[in-house]
Amino acid sequence: MDFTFTEEQQAAVEAAKAVFAGVAPDGVPSPALTPGAVADDFDRALWAKLADADLLSLLLEPEYGGAGLDAIALCLVLRESAKVLARVPLLESTAAAVAVQAHGSEELKAALLERAGRGETVLTVAANGRTGHDPAELAVTARHESDGTWVLDGVQTAVPWAYNADFVLVPAHAPAAGRTVLALVPRLHEGVVLAEQVTTTGERLGELSLDSVRLPARDVLDADGAWEWLRALLTTGTCALALGLGEGVLGMTSEYTGKREQFGFPIATFQAVAVQAADRYIDLRAMEATLWQAAWRVGSGTGAGAGAALPLAGDVAVAKIWASEGVRRVVQTAQHLHGGFGADVEYPLHRYHAWAKQLELSLGPAAAHEEALGDLLATHALG
Repeated sequence: MDFTFTEEQQAAVEAAKAVFAGVAPDGVPSPALTPGAVADDFDRALWAKLADADLLSLLLEPEYGGAGLDAIALCLVLRESAKVLARVPLLESTAAAVAVQAHGSEELKAALLERAGRGETVLTVAANGRTGHDPAELAVTARHESDGTWVLDGVQTAVPWAYNADFVLVPAHAPAAGRTVLALVPRLHEGVVLAEQVTTTGERLGELSLDSVRLPARDVLDADGAWEWLRALLTTGTCALALGLGEGVLGMTSEYTGKREQFGFPIATFQAVAVQAADRYIDLRAMEATLWQAAWRVGSGTGAGAGAALPLAGDVAVAKIWASEGVRRVVQTAQHLHGGFGADVEYPLHRYHAWAKQLELSLGPAAAHEEALGDLLATHALG
């Protein structure tokens, strides 16, 4: 089999590298020391460049101005964005748009998708990689009224880009229907209240409170499996961010240890340094291999049947295990090998560390994913 990326996927990478070439986290104050260290809004100028390069519409079909590519292409671009800590809602907005494309009404798709692909409408998702599989665990509930409208109630915490997006795609448990629906909630809407929350990176999140928020039927995606697939895409994209960040950090470390000398030799030539760097390189390669497996499964839509060794959730769990543990080890080793510079808040490594910690928290502990993977293996073997 040919495991190389397609020409279209490689073209997306080259376009992403060109857009992100001028982005760097240097000079940004430490979020741990400076209140309001990060701007309230995301990088709108960079967002416009991504739109001009057609990188916001990668996964949209040509009829909506997109390239019709898959999750692998998105993860390739996300990896490049994380190398420079690009402050844009690329993952969330793309994932929400793809969910609308797959499960939305024709009216909703016509009204939303082209604008999202051009960057004129910004979307986000009220979810993260740690959200459980049980619909009853969701913080928001939805009920379907006799007139066809949906009514949402509940509080969703830690919504990324909540203050900046035009719409928030909210997973909600519909007890009467016994399934999860995805509601596209306008940020400015009756019954919607936002409260500020701040991450370890200094970014502003939102606590989204929904009090009898009424939405027309066209703004609610009511399809079996929609939330499960969207959650898998968001999680896999987060793993891609972890990989890109780790690669950026290892590159910084390689450059520093190649220049820093002790006893007349670069410290990169010392065995203790070389072994640690090699171990982290192995971590990154494992993160990459498991990421592409999960992204391929998400993009191809392969589930538990048709010869699949495991359900999609199994491959996603493996990717999460490596990403969560790997990105932490890479950054910790980098700080150790940088010596005093690793603790300098004026040096960009501190911000990579903050982002790595946030990604680790978003993905959740590896032990929990190992347990979930064990349950899947046992169930699959018995089935």
